[in-house]
Amino acid sequence: MRSGNPALTADTFQKVRAFDDTDHVMTLQGTVNKSAILLFLVLITSGWTWHLYYQAPDPDPAVVTPWMIVGVVGGLIFALITIFKMEWAPITAPIYALLEGFVIGGLSAIAEAQFPGIVLQAVGLTFGTLLALLIAYTSRLVKATENFKLGIVAATGGIFLVYMATIVLGFFGVSVPYIHGNGLIGIGFSVFVVIIAALNLVLDFDFIESGADQGAPKYMEWYGAFGLMVTLIWLYIEILRLLMKIRGRD
Repeated sequence: MRSGNPALTADTFQKVRAFDDTDHVMTLQGTVNKSAILLFLVLITSGWTWHLYYQAPDPDPAVVTPWMIVGVVGGLIFALITIFKMEWAPITAPIYALLEGFVIGGLSAIAEAQFPGIVLQAVGLTFGTLLALLIAYTSRLVKATENFKLGIVAATGGIFLVYMATIVLGFFGVSVPYIHGNGLIGIGFSVFVVIIAALNLVLDFDFIESGADQGAPKYMEWYGAFGLMVTLIWLYIEILRLLMKIRGRD
């Protein structure tokens, strides 16, 4: 089983022991409940960062930048801990969600100040995409075949390499033209990334369903919810970037 999400890899369930006691196994409903909790935690800290930005007499990105840095660095650390210590997910996943909220809130506030109404559009598109793909997956209109998984994993890896190259080159004062601008190439690139991020949700659904079917231990509900949250946050950020590029052309 493949997944483009680094938190949900093919051998994840080979690392955990299945349980026969139904009170101690992973379930779909349990994962949904844990996902809702993580989403609520993201909303708490993102709302706080949003308020922090707009309560200033003259909103300035510098007000929320330190919190965004804490969110990025801390989120990465706790994401790695969760991936390598899955049994810690009931503790590390909520912390990850709280930290990512700082990033989401800061980015959203800055984007909203520049393009009023853009955050509501990004949120609507993100959850609309989630709902549409969930319906398509549960009705089997979209199937996570091996070729489908392989293609999404390869595309996700390619996007990761492009982003890493951009970061590394940035340290040397070299910018990557076109793809990060608001020209047609930049918008096209963002559309492609949004599509790949959205299709990763299908792989996440398949991963969670497989875990429940295999009787994974209860803490894997938190781990599955964490993996889904990683993809959902990525999707929201990419949709927000795409909308900013489109609005920036006006």
